[in-house]
Amino acid sequence: MTELLNRREMIAFSTAGVAAAAAATSPSPAAETARGPGEPFSYCLNSGTIRGQKLSLAEEIEVAAEAGYSGLEPWTRSIQQYADEGGSLTDLKKRLDELGLTLESAIGFAAWAVDDDARRAEGVEQMKREMDLVARLGGRRIAAPPAGCNRTPGMDLFKIAERYRAILDAGRQIGVVPQLEIWGSSLTLSRIGEAVLVASEAGHPDACLLLDAYHIYRGGSSFEGLRLINGAAMHVFHINDYPAEPPREELTDAHRVFPGDGVAPLPHILRTMHAAGFRGVLSLELFNREYWEQDALAVARTGLEKTRAVVQKAMA
Repeated sequence: MTELLNRREMIAFSTAGVAAAAAATSPSPAAETARGPGEPFSYCLNSGTIRGQKLSLAEEIEVAAEAGYSGLEPWTRSIQQYADEGGSLTDLKKRLDELGLTLESAIGFAAWAVDDDARRAEGVEQMKREMDLVARLGGRRIAAPPAGCNRTPGMDLFKIAERYRAILDAGRQIGVVPQLEIWGSSLTLSRIGEAVLVASEAGHPDACLLLDAYHIYRGGSSFEGLRLINGAAMHVFHINDYPAEPPREELTDAHRVFPGDGVAPLPHILRTMHAAGFRGVLSLELFNREYWEQDALAVARTGLEKTRAVVQKAMA
């Protein structure tokens, strides 16, 4: 995989929009608004928020920068597609640097935790390949969700902890940290307590959690559980909101709304995490199909404005 990417990166950079943008020398909004005076967190755009607009990875980068974010959290399949189509990851990293953008994390779906030995081996190799892609763009983290075992109930969490340690070891060699993620609708790793057990029992200095306002609620955990987590063990938090209806058990990813537009106790959540020592990245992750029908830049800007308003309310 590495050799393949190296050969492709020797191909002339053919994406006209990014090539032209790379010549720009004007300071980026991201560089100027990474973290305002007195703000405890920085802000990142998860590309799922504008996924329905079907932008290229290069276009997602430009949107995040123009909207004023300091970071981007793309999907690994978008990075792979960009490389497969002959795009230069080296040049793309240069563009990220010019815009003052950090690849804060990436979203992948490797089946690293499943019980089946053959599937798990494939999943671990997929995770390694994706971590390598992230590292090539200067990224430092990747999501490690319960992909592949989310429909399997009653899994041994201590075995999952051993498997989490294995990908943490691999990530340390590559320079990318897998963040243990919960999915609220999953039959395994849907709750804060499960994630804390797995991360703790992994016994690894890089073990950390990737939590999400929607997923915590959807999985049935109390937000009070955040008080028990060292904020230094959370680098990225997926921020979003959810409506009062439908009932919790019927909520889907598509029900997520802008921060402050739903009923989630976001100010309380942020105050709790701040008190626990969290000073990381708030990554706006939405999958709202109504937003996907709107202009991507307008959605990104609105999301940042509403996220900042919630933070200001929390810290007042």
